[in-house]
Amino acid sequence: MPEQPKQPGGCVSYLGPKGSYSSLAAQALAPGARELPCGSFYAAAEALERGEADCAVLPVENTLQGAVTQNLDLLYSAPDLVAVREYLLKIEHRLIAKAGAKLSDIRRVFSHEQAILQCGKFIAQNLPEAKIVYTDSTMQSVSRISEPGDAGIVGSHVCAEGLAFIGGNIADEPKNFTHFLLVEKGKDKLPARSERVYFAASCPHEPGALLKMLQILAVYDRNMTKIESRPIKNRPGEYCFFIEFEGDVADRSVAAALARLAEYAKGFKLLGCY
Repeated sequence: MPEQPKQPGGCVSYLGPKGSYSSLAAQALAPGARELPCGSFYAAAEALERGEADCAVLPVENTLQGAVTQNLDLLYSAPDLVAVREYLLKIEHRLIAKAGAKLSDIRRVFSHEQAILQCGKFIAQNLPEAKIVYTDSTMQSVSRISEPGDAGIVGSHVCAEGLAFIGGNIADEPKNFTHFLLVEKGKDKLPARSERVYFAASCPHEPGALLKMLQILAVYDRNMTKIESRPIKNRPGEYCFFIEFEGDVADRSVAAALARLAEYAKGFKLLGCY
């Protein structure tokens, strides 16, 4: 097992308000840190960049909806931000409304876009006429419930006076997890040891370029655990690949693989290790 990095102190920024899924992940990834809820993922990253926070918590993937592309772009575009720890949070979405309200009463549903998408089947089958209103976070939807016909999609951990859950888990799949990363500023914050390494890179414009990049991992006997592609802004037809593989960053073969990847690929960035 890799040595554990130091527990982050100070302040942790995340998509708020307090009680959001990101808040739960922040408590697990940065226990004891002062919490700084933000209105968006971008604001959470900006707080870290400006020194208002010592670390930030960002979701990067959900097992139902795939990559949180906004945060992949944030990690890639910020040269100094690196991921130093990960956390897998089980997600259980539930419908919350005024106490005594029934499913047939609901006319408006508030929640974050990701939660709405992850409950799409339930909404289509049970609330086909309901108006969908997106909020900045799942927790923010609680404050929008003002009438008996209003409901929010929130986590099963949420409690609010005068509100109650209607039924149980409404996610399209019962096994729903979100992968969060703890992000810090400065490559010196990277842990000395790791189990996985995460990088982003684009390929040269030549036949078999992606295959050649992946063959570097194969040559150094690295097991790839994740790959995502994102179009590069302002460069139509070009893509950036986000790749995670198993490896101890202290291992010479891992260092050699990273050096070879950086030499071959375009726009290479080590996103983190954990």
